Amino acid sequence: MFDHLVTLAHGENIGKETIILGIGMASNAHTYEYEIDLKSDVAPARVLRMVGHGKKVLEIGAGPGSITRHLSGTLGCDVVALEIDPTALEKLKPHARSLYAMDLNDPAWSAELQEKEGSFDVVIAADVLEHVYDPWAVLGSMKSLLNDTGSVILSIPHVGHAAVAACLLDEDFEYRPWGLLDRTHIRFFGIKNIQALYASQGLSIEQSEFVVRTPQMTEFVHRWQRLPEDVRAALQRNRFSHVYQIVSRAVPKDRAQHDLRLMDLDVPPPEQSVSVYWKSIMASIKPAPDSDPRSTLSKHSPAEKDRSIVASLKRRLGF
Repeated sequence: MFDHLVTLAHGENIGKETIILGIGMASNAHTYEYEIDLKSDVAPARVLRMVGHGKKVLEIGAGPGSITRHLSGTLGCDVVALEIDPTALEKLKPHARSLYAMDLNDPAWSAELQEKEGSFDVVIAADVLEHVYDPWAVLGSMKSLLNDTGSVILSIPHVGHAAVAACLLDEDFEYRPWGLLDRTHIRFFGIKNIQALYASQGLSIEQSEFVVRTPQMTEFVHRWQRLPEDVRAALQRNRFSHVYQIVSRAVPKDRAQHDLRLMDLDVPPPEQSVSVYWKSIMASIKPAPDSDPRSTLSKHSPAEKDRSIVASLKRRLGF
């Protein structure tokens, strides 16, 4: 399972929340173990709100049960969970009715599960599809496990974020233990790619929400601050450049009441309290000791160079 520092709870008592993934993390905590404030704007909270109460749920890539405990406890759902990490399975046991250690890269997983568990009201893959070789096939298998009123809920990190573009400009695709460039990611999705992913499996998006984080609110804040102001401005001309994750719920097209287009959706700015909180958290993360701070960008743009050459020629020619 994949998750980011954005999956920390913040809530109203911002300073009192549990912080994980290397910042105040308990020594026995799993990498993807975190607390969730269900009223917050983080991706897991959005996933849980989309599920609702009392559903039969399949959670794929459940990890140590950070979302699962709320599905079965807070929401009173009947939960079946898939997870392949043996250390996570031990922590997951108390929170799910049934557990299966299945490899999503094995195409037989869904047929075996359907034979044992039947169909589901909701099938969740929260920050999972970026870890599998064939996310299209996995999503198709998820669809096959839906009952007549069921829906799929996905949370997917957005590779089109301005901070990732900054990494590319700086010639350093900075893989980390977590975040947008989690080193276990093998697939990457832009807004259009997510829309196409759903369409490829005959699914229509009925509900979608963006987790919005400015570059200063991300794990790449130090790299971002090194960029020239004009470059930062250019990267943020993409109106989705602050979208960190996309959380969406979809159903088969033949019974969809809505067919949302992600490119048509507005991107609301983060609330002030959320912005202040994440800027503080991310600023406290030091750059990797082996990080190369040298800039790859020339001091002048090509246009500026051209103007400089023209000016030099004019001076030499006496103009």
